[in-house]
Amino acid sequence: MLQRIHRPSPQPPAMIRMFPQSNARTRFQMLALLILAAALLLAALPARAQQLDKPLQNIDEDITAFAYGPDGRIVYAVNRGFKTKQYDLEHDDIWIQDAGGKRRRIFIGEKFLRGNTPFTYTANSFRWSPNGRLILAELFTASIDETGKTQDSSMTLVLEDNGKEARGGGNENVIQDSLDASWLQDNSTVIYLTPVVQPRVLFSFHFINRGGGPSGAVFEGRTFLDSVPVPGSNVAIAVERDRSLTGPPRLQRLELLAQDDREIATLDGYEGGLSLSPSGNKIAYYIDKEVLEIRSLTDLTRSTRVRIGLGVFHWAPDETRIFLKRSIEKKSGDLVWIDIPPLAAQASSSKEPPPVIQPTPISIFHGLTFRDFVISPDGRFLAVIAVGRRNLSVFPLPGR
Repeated sequence: MLQRIHRPSPQPPAMIRMFPQSNARTRFQMLALLILAAALLLAALPARAQQLDKPLQNIDEDITAFAYGPDGRIVYAVNRGFKTKQYDLEHDDIWIQDAGGKRRRIFIGEKFLRGNTPFTYTANSFRWSPNGRLILAELFTASIDETGKTQDSSMTLVLEDNGKEARGGGNENVIQDSLDASWLQDNSTVIYLTPVVQPRVLFSFHFINRGGGPSGAVFEGRTFLDSVPVPGSNVAIAVERDRSLTGPPRLQRLELLAQDDREIATLDGYEGGLSLSPSGNKIAYYIDKEVLEIRSLTDLTRSTRVRIGLGVFHWAPDETRIFLKRSIEKKSGDLVWIDIPPLAAQASSSKEPPPVIQPTPISIFHGLTFRDFVISPDGRFLAVIAVGRRNLSVFPLPGR
């Protein structure tokens, strides 16, 4: 069972009592003390709601996750609670908004049942199929047994964009114990990760066919830290590491159908954030909690490192900058953009690590904080979920 915790608003300090004095000096001191007291009072009052410029679009709901489709539609999950005889549960509804702003609910969370065991869930992410007709919804769940204990897990719900139930394989419309699922180009085969070393340190690849075809392991016996699909192909870029965690992480190019691979580079470290640029010509990832490495995939000798701090980032359409939320996933942080320095050739024989550049972040939205953000596929819009109400607002992508 999920519980919401509300922090009480801070109370203003007690007013400072003033005593009249006769001379000008003490009157000046009284005035200074009054100004100080007023400043302290204003500082302690509860913060006002964040004020944003008027968005192009706004979805005024408690949104937990969202994603743009290839045609500009937005799929999003809305938090919904309901009561049973024993528990207060949360099951997200799933909606789609078309490019014109029309919205329709395609999935009613309260009707989503899995046997007789009560459970609660929230949507974590969405992934559209290449043809824009199917959706993978990753759900984080907590089931409740007879003793009242909860067990966390993850599953992927397979939906058609018209709301009809799609099969994830066999007679099920879910893929159990799956993470970061994505579609191959046949719009039928789903590739996903399952944990091998807990707590979610190393993963293995699996596939399933929603038409009921064969399913099984991909690159059996090998383990990976992270992966990202290459759009328009059956290829993924992945970070591989041995199961004992003794060897260095290695950046790999994986042909998922043929199960062929090619090593791109051996990394000095890996902390997360694997992200492919819009053109597919560059890859970026954190080598530690401060430094982002950006590497060319067309000339493997060229790379750069920037010290920006660990956060969630997305590429600008022209790949000259990234947009960064300065906090980890699902936590609030301010938005900045950071110019990407030119990628320079690195001598393979050098024993010295490449230099780390300290860029100047450019603040977006006056330093206000957000829980999540996405850039539209056409690169024209920036969609954000603000802290608090968690409504979804769409703005023009900020320029230079």
